[in-house]
Amino acid sequence: MTACTHRQGCTHCGASARSRWPNGCCGQRTDPLHGHDSPRPSPTLPATQARQIAMAFRPASRWGNRRNQYYVRFKLTGDPLYRGVLDALPTDHLPVLDLGCGLGLLAHVLRQHARGQAYTGVDVDTAKIRQATCAAATSRLAQVRFESLDLRGPLPPHAGHVALLDVLQYLDLPAQHRLLARAAAAVAPGGRLILRTPLANKDGRDQITRLGDRLAWRIGWMRTRPHHYPVEADLREALRAAGLQATAARPLHGRTPFNSWLLVAERP
Repeated sequence: MTACTHRQGCTHCGASARSRWPNGCCGQRTDPLHGHDSPRPSPTLPATQARQIAMAFRPASRWGNRRNQYYVRFKLTGDPLYRGVLDALPTDHLPVLDLGCGLGLLAHVLRQHARGQAYTGVDVDTAKIRQATCAAATSRLAQVRFESLDLRGPLPPHAGHVALLDVLQYLDLPAQHRLLARAAAAVAPGGRLILRTPLANKDGRDQITRLGDRLAWRIGWMRTRPHHYPVEADLREALRAAGLQATAARPLHGRTPFNSWLLVAERP
C-alpha cells in the first residue's frame, strides 16, 4: 500500500502523514504523469483468481513456451480492465460480444464470477483465437465461442452487451466510426457498450501509451500498428448518433503508466 505523500497530512481528507492509504487516507494523491490530483487506483483481480485463469494457458509440455501463462497473470493482477468491465456489465442474461477479444480473458473472468451470459469473442489474430479456444476448452467454459474476424468488416449477428476493449486506436478515424456504429447496432435495449480506450489528451500517459502500442506492434503482439487516438467528445457524439446514452469517460489505468479510459453507453 502507498503512504500518503503529504508531509503535513492529506490536504483532501486531513489524514495524518503517517496514515497509510487506503485505510487512513482518502486515496487522493498527485499523479506524476498528469501533475494534478488523481483518484485512488481501480482494483485488479486477486492473485489467486489470476493464477487460476492463467493455468488454462499452460503449455502442453513441461518445457513449452509459458509466455501466455505469465502474460495472463501479469495482465489480470496489474491492469484493472476486467474488474472495471465486471462492475459495468449488468448481471442479466443478455449475451456478450467481445470485439478484439485477444486471448479471451473476459470469458474466463465472467465465468469465474458466476456470470453465465453466452459469450462470443472475435479477433483478427488467428493465433490468439486458437489459443483462446484451447484455453476455454481446458477450463470447460460453457456457452463460449471464438471466431477469427476483421473488425473493419461486418460483425456477427448479435443483440446484447458489447465489449470493445483497447481496440479503437488500431483503426483509422473512418474505420473507428464504422465500428462504433456496428457495435452500437448490436446493443440490445437495456444492453451496454463497454468501451476502454486511450484518449488523445497529450499528457505523459498519452505519450507512454503511444510508445507502448507501437512497441506491441513491432514485437508482433499486435497485428496492426496504431493509427488514430480518439477524442472523448467525438466518441460520445458517435455513440449518441447511434442511439446510445454514454457516461462521461473515467480513468481506468490503475497503477499502470498507460492512458486508459472507460466509457459505458446504454441503449434505453
